[in-house]
Amino acid sequence: MENWKMSMGSLSGEVLNKLSNMLDNATCGWRQLASAVAEQPQFRCSEKELTSCSLQVLNSAGSPARTLLAWLSDRHCTLDFLLHYLRKIDHREAVQFLTATVSELIRITTHPQSLQASPGSRVVLSCRASGPPGLGYQWFRGKEEMVNETGTSPELVLCPLSPTHQGHYICRINHGEKCLFSHWAHVRLVQSTGSSADCSSLFPGSVSGLSVIEQPQSQAASEGDTLVLRCKAEANPPAQYEWYHNKVLLPQEKTCILKIQCVTTEHRGQYRCKVFNLYHEAWSDNATVSIGPSSVTDATWVEVDRGSELQEVHRSTFGPGIHPMQQMVDPPSAANKVYATDKVALLMGNMNYHHHTQLCAPISDVHELTNLLRQMDFKVVSLLDLNWQEMHSAVTEFLLLLDKGVYGLLYFAGHGYENYGNSFMVPIDAPASYTSEHCLCVQNILTKMQEKETGLNVFLLDMCRKRNPNDDVIVQPGPLKVTANIVFGYATCVDAKAYEVKRDDVSNGIFINFLKQRVCEDEKVTVMLDRVGEDMGRCAITRGRQALELRSNLSERRALTDQIQTSDCSASYSARNLQWAVSHVLPESRCIQFDCGVKVQLGFAAEFSNVMVIYTRTLEKPKEIVSCSAQLTDFPVDVDVDLKTSNQETLLEAGCLLLIKEELPSPDVPSLYTRLRSLQRLRRELTFTVCLQYTYANMDEEVEERLPVTVGKPLVSKLNLHEPRPSRNSSTYSSVSSCNYPGSSSFVEEFASVASASNTWPDYAQTCSKVSNADVLISSRSANVPEETDCPEKFSAPQRLVASKSLPYSQMNDANYKFSDMYNFHSF
Repeated sequence: MENWKMSMGSLSGEVLNKLSNMLDNATCGWRQLASAVAEQPQFRCSEKELTSCSLQVLNSAGSPARTLLAWLSDRHCTLDFLLHYLRKIDHREAVQFLTATVSELIRITTHPQSLQASPGSRVVLSCRASGPPGLGYQWFRGKEEMVNETGTSPELVLCPLSPTHQGHYICRINHGEKCLFSHWAHVRLVQSTGSSADCSSLFPGSVSGLSVIEQPQSQAASEGDTLVLRCKAEANPPAQYEWYHNKVLLPQEKTCILKIQCVTTEHRGQYRCKVFNLYHEAWSDNATVSIGPSSVTDATWVEVDRGSELQEVHRSTFGPGIHPMQQMVDPPSAANKVYATDKVALLMGNMNYHHHTQLCAPISDVHELTNLLRQMDFKVVSLLDLNWQEMHSAVTEFLLLLDKGVYGLLYFAGHGYENYGNSFMVPIDAPASYTSEHCLCVQNILTKMQEKETGLNVFLLDMCRKRNPNDDVIVQPGPLKVTANIVFGYATCVDAKAYEVKRDDVSNGIFINFLKQRVCEDEKVTVMLDRVGEDMGRCAITRGRQALELRSNLSERRALTDQIQTSDCSASYSARNLQWAVSHVLPESRCIQFDCGVKVQLGFAAEFSNVMVIYTRTLEKPKEIVSCSAQLTDFPVDVDVDLKTSNQETLLEAGCLLLIKEELPSPDVPSLYTRLRSLQRLRRELTFTVCLQYTYANMDEEVEERLPVTVGKPLVSKLNLHEPRPSRNSSTYSSVSSCNYPGSSSFVEEFASVASASNTWPDYAQTCSKVSNADVLISSRSANVPEETDCPEKFSAPQRLVASKSLPYSQMNDANYKFSDMYNFHSF
């Protein structure tokens, strides 16, 4: 049964291909499977995704079922889940095949563990696996096969242990031609710390020895307590002591007693003592210290007289003999199921800091969370590399999308800090010694969200929470209301750092790598985040270094997967749809005719709300022209275009790691890709030049034609985030704390120019009353995906660009991961 909990990713390509062949039929196949698994939000496919599956039949090697299974695998569908829904659609052949395949899978249930032991002792390395009967085991030390009597059994016995046994061991499990290797285990010889004939409690004469007689003990303490750890040893010569906290030496602690006054959460973790003398060295056991908030369990409840009015309320509210704390609200019935009037998310990722450490993970973290939230019908605005003004304006626009009952989610990945209980997000233009004046205070954003009477306020902060020594100002946020709908998910604990795993192609933050496994679960938000924290706690590379912290006062069972019900606020819902949609309009694909007879297509794709890819594709050329190339140049200085990576033949060469082409049929014509970043800084319509370079037959000289193109203000550039937002008050200490946002935005100012700025939405500028929900969006899930606008006159099945790059979750527990591969988000 253990094998059924494995991910679909454990199946081989051959098995998936056979399963796909069984599901590639119209009566009981992939469409029925897609409809069945849609019961679970995380596995629900949009109409565009289903259409993309259908179009695979146009490719000679394409398979709609194979594409669907690949998506389910990417969303971490387990084998038992797949089997359940294959049975539900009554596909008996697929059920029988999958059952037989899983029964043959080999899965290691117990990996050998690294050990330290003294010479002469008995060491046992264990490796256990589940799978078909007759599994074979073979142990290796390095590349050397172990040929002793236990070398082919699940347990390798080394006795008596000698120096020749030191080294790295691995076990191979095989069944026929299939095999699987365990993790490496390191066996190391150390000097015994126990008592022996040669090392007694009294060392006679000149006999040397070392024995730890008292080990430090694990303990729990509250903030402000005094921590005391003891380690004692008998030694000749006398022992010396060194203390380590989370494997880091404490240079001032050199006695057998470690004493720390007034502990904080910074002091939690693993403690160990190194005992040594001239001849010997020994280590104590690990002692785990947990630090919690100050305890109030022993406090005495005192009832205070607050005046006659309050007493009257008490008399009318509580029955006789009932303590107020015992008065409980009845649980909500099924008829009172909670729902959202809309769901809106602002995702910001800062990487390219001007004065601080550059980060790698925010681009992939924002991208992955964007795709997951869209599956749950969130309207998502995803932005990269914002300065102070742009972050401030983005938050203003985000607040304008909120209304009564709306679920609001804010995610930030980048540098950050926490002072006096307030969290601060650092923009890319923050100076080297930044303070709260240069950053955005999260708690002040919360007070503005509460003014909108939102149904749920979720903050996911993927940043460090170390204290900022340059900032001694205590920011006073506005007063919070008791709304019981606030959830803070911190990537790390107070006064701790958050980390990312650096890879050659794409990086992930530790927090998102675990969050993406759970965020689509149909559970209360706090329950979902609790499970994320548990998953992080089980990972070896995060233990003792980074742990999720959850703060919440959420009283109702509200989940990110809750349905949207708009009957009571259809007008405001339409307005939000319009406001969101206009800021995500791509220029319409167009064809350009040059005087020489060459016809070039321009296409556009959105990678993020402020990042766009433009491609050029030659559609037609006269026979006398033997070669031609259409390149883009002369971009405005406002946008960020890397000239070294512009006009490239592949998206990867153009610097776009997260958009890839689907394997759909397309003309055998190459395309050139150019990536535009920082569209939020575009002050005028986007204008550039298409430069056509071509050569005639029997001519060596290259001819050039140039045509200017204007495509309006694409995507988020319409919102003019570079412009200051109006405010009636300002604060010296906080960027968001006292700004009173009006009921209008730059969107309203840009509303009249939408028709000229984009050919895609020409009717929006005429009247708001003509816009319905169906006119604005098909659905937020289908309309809010990175898509390519193509030329309808040329292709009936345009080639889309889809986001699919991801760091697999399974790699997080890979033994090859090292903590040295992890870079923290903080740069003090």
